[in-house]
Amino acid sequence: MGAKEIEAFLTWLATVQRVSASTQNQALSALLFLYRHVLSVDSGPIAQLPRAQMPVRVPVVLSRDEVRAVMRQLDGVAWLVVALLYGAGLRLQECLELRAKDVDFDRNEIVVRRGKGQKDRRTVLPEAVKERLRTHLCDVHRQHEQDLAAGHGRVALPDALARKYPNAAAEWSWQFAFSAGRVCRDPKWGPPSRYHLRESAVQRAVTMAVQRSGIAKRAGCHTFRHSFATHLLEDGYDIRTVQELLGHADVSTTMMYTHVLNRGGLGVRSPADRL
Repeated sequence: MGAKEIEAFLTWLATVQRVSASTQNQALSALLFLYRHVLSVDSGPIAQLPRAQMPVRVPVVLSRDEVRAVMRQLDGVAWLVVALLYGAGLRLQECLELRAKDVDFDRNEIVVRRGKGQKDRRTVLPEAVKERLRTHLCDVHRQHEQDLAAGHGRVALPDALARKYPNAAAEWSWQFAFSAGRVCRDPKWGPPSRYHLRESAVQRAVTMAVQRSGIAKRAGCHTFRHSFATHLLEDGYDIRTVQELLGHADVSTTMMYTHVLNRGGLGVRSPADRL
């Protein structure tokens, strides 16, 4: 199979099977790997072989009233998680992987460890969440002490920290801020440990809350992060500041939120508004 045959196959994949751009590119990479490294066959020059372009989509953003409407349909831990997604601009996985030591009430900040791209960053701790989060962490601390009394109280540690610090897994500072309701006792994961809350539990709660609020938007957990960035820009904050809070490596990624501002990316006023 040469470059022309590969291109014909990808065209068939796109037009007949109607697969996404990422699937087309994955198929191309798989074919090239197969012929080059497994079959040791030269497929010929492929420099001009086009790769499928990923579609550019405008993020779904909720208004402030819509955020309030969804939040009114939530309670307990789900409310806290969503409040941090919107109030601190966290990704869902980043929020659920927060440890007790990552929340600084005195400095009003949250430290995200090993976020996307394995990068650490600081973001704001919303004043509106502090008291409920403090009460929640006190409940988690009491649960941790009960686990210790029962001979458990361990938590999964990242990388090789469990070998470097054998006792750290049982320390309060390393416990998940949003811990699971049950202790995992599967021996293949080591000693009994309490992991963080499952992503699907929060996702289901958000889906139900959006439906009950009557909002006609396809909103999910990540929508609150989009809304966080958009509302900061609407309030006049510098885009570089928003980029730092979101943890974007390139400001061009943050620039996409200028396209969903109420006045448009350049503050343009429609000529229809002057009639």
